[in-house]
Amino acid sequence: MSRGIKFSLSKKLYVRDPQETKYGKRLLRHSIILMDQLGLEQFTFKKLASEMKSTEASIYRYFENKYKMLSYLGCWYWEWVHYLIDIHTLNIKDPKHRLQLTIHQLIHASNESVMTEYINENALHRLLIREGVKVIHFQDVDQAKEQGLFKSKINLIEKVSDTLLQLNPDFAYHRTLASTIIDMVDNQIYYAHHLPQLSSLSSSENTLEHLEQIVNDLTFSTLASSKTAM
Repeated sequence: MSRGIKFSLSKKLYVRDPQETKYGKRLLRHSIILMDQLGLEQFTFKKLASEMKSTEASIYRYFENKYKMLSYLGCWYWEWVHYLIDIHTLNIKDPKHRLQLTIHQLIHASNESVMTEYINENALHRLLIREGVKVIHFQDVDQAKEQGLFKSKINLIEKVSDTLLQLNPDFAYHRTLASTIIDMVDNQIYYAHHLPQLSSLSSSENTLEHLEQIVNDLTFSTLASSKTAM
């Protein structure tokens, strides 16, 4: 895949899709870096325009507000994770191996890639771990769902859910386990760095490797115990 990789995202997320222009890609690159540095509350289009040596009006041609921008970035990341899972599990027939590869990509998708030169995956994932909940837990979430703003994450959960069912077709809670795995990855990384009392992880160099071991152990134990119970 070339560096021109492009995902189809809900048109309700943007005024103009930034993936389609050089300015838009530069906008994404700078917005990730600045939002990661400042946090969503302190981040403004005025500050972003100053950082880019551009104008607020130019930014508003792409996004209505910073919340839509963050939602867009979140959807882009979930599409990226889905893409990585697809290409790394292609032609893998063994369901256990497919699930292991799926978990690996969920955890390591934040590694920076030469395929997406305008996106810093590591900074984007760090941003979403800290701020992403703000675009899911809010008053008008049902309206946002109807507009397709969560389609990317829902599709990813369905992807993981299908993989779980391949290993244990009788497992009744596949969607719950799939969403739990995805949320656990982000929450445990956050806890390890900020609230270590809530995690068995440590903020060391091998945090992701340890997390992968934990997720694998919990996932396969859950699936195995379900088979035993039946």
